[in-house]
Amino acid sequence: MVDTKFIESAELSLLLGVNESHFVDLKAKALSPAKFTRTISAFANASGGEIFVGIEEIGGVEGKERIWDGFVDQEEANSFFQVMHNLDPLGKDFSFEWLASREEKGLVLHVTVQKTQEIFLATDGKAYIRNNAQNLPVREDALEKLKYDKGIKTYEDERLQVDTSEITNSEAIIEFLLETIPTGEPDAWLKKQFVIVDDRPTVAGVLLYSDSPQAILPKRSAVKILRYQTKTDAERDFLAEDPETIEGPLYSLIYDSVDRIKEIIERLEKVGPSGMERIVYPEEAVHELITNAVLHRDYSIAADVQVRIFDNRVEIESPGKLPGHVTVENISRTQFARNPKIVRLINKYRNPPNKDVGEGVNTAFEAMEKLRLKKPQFVETDSSVIVTLRHETLASPESLVLEYLNDNDEITNQIARDLTGIKSENTMKNVFYRLRETGQLEQVPKTKGKKHAWRKPAAP
Repeated sequence: MVDTKFIESAELSLLLGVNESHFVDLKAKALSPAKFTRTISAFANASGGEIFVGIEEIGGVEGKERIWDGFVDQEEANSFFQVMHNLDPLGKDFSFEWLASREEKGLVLHVTVQKTQEIFLATDGKAYIRNNAQNLPVREDALEKLKYDKGIKTYEDERLQVDTSEITNSEAIIEFLLETIPTGEPDAWLKKQFVIVDDRPTVAGVLLYSDSPQAILPKRSAVKILRYQTKTDAERDFLAEDPETIEGPLYSLIYDSVDRIKEIIERLEKVGPSGMERIVYPEEAVHELITNAVLHRDYSIAADVQVRIFDNRVEIESPGKLPGHVTVENISRTQFARNPKIVRLINKYRNPPNKDVGEGVNTAFEAMEKLRLKKPQFVETDSSVIVTLRHETLASPESLVLEYLNDNDEITNQIARDLTGIKSENTMKNVFYRLRETGQLEQVPKTKGKKHAWRKPAAP
């Protein structure tokens, strides 16, 4: 039984005016079920999305407009349900409901498609991918990339044309075995872990146990750190110093990167209630997110992990889209290892960087919350995932302004924006106005040559 939801006038207006996008598509009921499956395939192979069937676009005097043209009854849509059942017999990848309006006739079919772990094919046997508001067929030569994106195929198992001595006679493997398996012989142990296959080391083996993986896998085995003296965009003019590149086997790469990022962050300052204060990000959050970026990145992409340190935030960019069924929305509630062999083997170290496997993102969220900072923000681009740690408190802008005035006589718009993380001067003015209306703030009389400022009202 499919539920029916009645929508009110305001919701109806929003639906008819919604912009088609990477996550939303509107279709007329005359759409053929076969073409309908192309949209399902496109959403399932990208980040998921919503389809509304029964909304038609027609030409009008002022251009195209949308009208509600729903199904007469549920049986009229049987062909759509049939193809959905054929594609997903267990009903685990998409769900549906009917939308009804007291102002319009007929029913609109609302389908929610989840991002799938496998490649999802339309009824024509082709895979499609959602790109902005388009459903594009995946070319044969692009199927491999889609497999890497979804984590169906992992680059960590690719064999490399280098001598096995790169990992059987390295300092990295000898130190590791002496600490964890003193009786182990490098060659036999590495073959047993399938990081040497057919007498060739794999990508995972080189990344973990070569002393210089960057020489064998350039642009795939380093963390690049850039410090920008700005709160805006990453532009070369704002670089405080030359970019730094951290290299080495994955274990030391993670710990060395976290140590260097911590050193840079500890030099940063911002305006606080009692003047200039050191910026503090929880080390656990930085550690977990760097670990996540290094272990779960797509190694088929020739690009380094990038860490961009700004005056008010840290951005960590990891090459590759989110794997499998992972999305920006469920990243803190689900697990999927794009490189399971790397994840498993690095956890064998005495002090592994991924101590609680699968809990890294949650740890980062909790660490930020303990310092009353906003939770990490994840954004997925066409070729990477960017997580941002912002130095913005969970307290309201009004609370921060009043707290600042407990120790200072007055506050300007610029100081308040630095304090709250608000970018717009007008938005900050509205905070001042709200405080003035409640009698908690007054404007300092304007003095020539000084900027407008605000203060607490004098006691009566």
